[in-house]
Amino acid sequence: MSMLHVVGGCSNRENVKVRPLEEKSSPQISDNYIREIILSEFKQWEGTPHKMGGNSKKGIDCSGFAYYMYGELFDIKVPRTTKLFLKEGVRIDKYQLKPGDLVVFRPPTYPHHVGIYVGDNKFIHASTTKGVMMSDLNNPYWLKYYLMSRRILRGIY
Repeated sequence: MSMLHVVGGCSNRENVKVRPLEEKSSPQISDNYIREIILSEFKQWEGTPHKMGGNSKKGIDCSGFAYYMYGELFDIKVPRTTKLFLKEGVRIDKYQLKPGDLVVFRPPTYPHHVGIYVGDNKFIHASTTKGVMMSDLNNPYWLKYYLMSRRILRGIY
């Protein structure tokens, strides 16, 4: 049986979860809806300091933030380390990015860095210097270290 993840609930973030459904009964979910859900939760985390290995609002790292967001918002279990994110989901081209997709970078200070794309060339992540924040993919730093994009929310698009 083919499975598909579908977001259910209203705009109240507390009621939003993904549940597997049979493909033929699954409605399409808009990019804007996914973006709103992600940005709503992001606002609760914005400014949370970076802490390597952290997993709370006292401190969190990039993979912990992605792990939390996919699990809490979409009920999708993803890896807890950046290295394992390299094979998670389906690899997509940068021009195919949609809200909810994963963006992976290879900066000089860490082996890998991950964030969640929200649209308009923006992604959210736990920065080592500024904590949980939104950044622009067109920033020269991120352009230089961009590695790949991965689609985690399979079947929605």
